[in-house]
Amino acid sequence: MEPSPSQQRLGAKLAEMIPGAVAVRVSLAHPSRQWPHPYTVAVDGRGGQLVLSGSATKVAARWVLRSWPEADWTRPHTLDLVTGQLAVALVGSR
Repeated sequence: MEPSPSQQRLGAKLAEMIPGAVAVRVSLAHPSRQWPHPYTVAVDGRGGQLVLSGSATKVAARWVLRSWPEADWTRPHTLDLVTGQLAVALVGSR
Protein backbone atom coordinates (compact mmCIF):
# COMPACT_ATOMS: atom_id res chain seq x y z
CA MET A 1 0.00 0.00 0.00
CA GLU A 2 1.35 3.39 -0.98
CA PRO A 3 1.92 5.84 1.85
CA SER A 4 -0.36 8.86 1.96
CA PRO A 5 1.11 12.34 1.42
CA SER A 6 0.94 12.97 5.18
CA GLN A 7 2.82 9.72 5.85
CA GLN A 8 5.49 10.73 3.32
CA ARG A 9 5.76 14.14 5.01
CA LEU A 10 6.21 12.39 8.35
CA GLY A 11 9.17 10.45 6.92
CA ALA A 12 10.72 13.71 5.71
CA LYS A 13 10.06 15.42 9.06
CA LEU A 14 11.67 12.56 11.00
CA ALA A 15 14.69 12.62 8.65
CA GLU A 16 15.03 16.32 9.43
CA MET A 17 14.58 15.72 13.18
CA ILE A 18 17.11 12.84 13.26
CA PRO A 19 20.10 13.84 11.07
CA GLY A 20 21.76 10.88 9.37
CA ALA A 21 18.79 8.54 9.81
CA VAL A 22 17.43 6.68 6.79
CA ALA A 23 14.91 4.59 8.73
CA VAL A 24 13.36 4.22 12.16
CA ARG A 25 12.19 1.04 13.84
CA VAL A 26 9.18 1.64 16.05
CA SER A 27 7.65 -0.67 18.61
CA LEU A 28 5.79 -0.78 21.89
CA ALA A 29 8.51 -2.93 23.46
CA HIS A 30 10.95 -0.61 25.19
CA PRO A 31 13.96 -2.73 26.24
CA SER A 32 13.93 -1.46 29.84
CA ARG A 33 10.16 -1.40 30.43
CA GLN A 34 7.87 -4.26 31.36
CA TRP A 35 4.66 -2.67 30.02
CA PRO A 36 4.03 -1.47 26.46
CA HIS A 37 5.90 1.78 25.92
CA PRO A 38 6.53 3.67 22.62
CA TYR A 39 10.12 3.14 21.50
CA THR A 40 12.15 4.14 18.44
CA VAL A 41 15.53 3.05 17.10
CA ALA A 42 16.99 5.27 14.37
CA VAL A 43 19.17 3.60 11.73
CA ASP A 44 21.81 5.25 9.53
CA GLY A 45 22.72 4.37 5.94
CA ARG A 46 25.19 1.67 7.06
CA GLY A 47 22.65 -0.03 9.33
CA GLY A 48 24.11 1.36 12.54
CA GLN A 49 22.00 2.70 15.37
CA LEU A 50 21.90 6.42 16.05
CA VAL A 51 21.64 7.70 19.61
CA LEU A 52 18.32 9.42 20.36
CA SER A 53 17.25 11.33 23.45
CA GLY A 54 14.41 9.87 25.49
CA SER A 55 12.03 12.55 24.29
CA ALA A 56 12.97 12.05 20.62
CA THR A 57 12.40 8.30 21.01
CA LYS A 58 8.90 8.84 22.41
CA VAL A 59 7.91 11.62 20.00
CA ALA A 60 9.01 9.72 16.89
CA ALA A 61 7.27 6.53 18.06
CA ARG A 62 4.02 8.34 18.85
CA TRP A 63 3.99 10.14 15.49
CA VAL A 64 4.47 6.86 13.61
CA LEU A 65 1.95 4.95 15.75
CA ARG A 66 -0.69 7.64 15.14
CA SER A 67 0.02 7.82 11.42
CA TRP A 68 -0.53 4.06 10.95
CA PRO A 69 -3.27 3.14 13.47
CA GLU A 70 -4.22 0.07 11.39
CA ALA A 71 -0.77 -1.54 11.74
CA ASP A 72 -0.32 -4.52 14.06
CA TRP A 73 1.71 -2.79 16.78
CA THR A 74 2.28 -6.03 18.67
CA ARG A 75 5.21 -6.38 16.22
CA PRO A 76 7.94 -3.78 15.53
CA HIS A 77 7.77 -1.88 12.23
CA THR A 78 10.38 -0.05 10.16
CA LEU A 79 9.63 3.27 8.49
CA ASP A 80 11.78 4.15 5.47
CA LEU A 81 12.29 7.91 5.87
CA VAL A 82 12.92 8.43 2.14
CA THR A 83 9.84 6.69 0.75
CA GLY A 84 7.50 6.84 3.74
CA GLN A 85 6.90 3.07 3.46
CA LEU A 86 6.11 1.21 6.68
CA ALA A 87 6.90 -2.51 6.91
CA VAL A 88 6.97 -5.13 9.63
CA ALA A 89 10.53 -5.23 10.97
CA LEU A 90 12.48 -8.43 10.49
CA VAL A 91 13.31 -10.32 13.67
CA GLY A 92 16.80 -9.43 14.79
CA SER A 93 17.02 -6.40 12.46
CA ARG A 94 18.25 -3.07 13.68
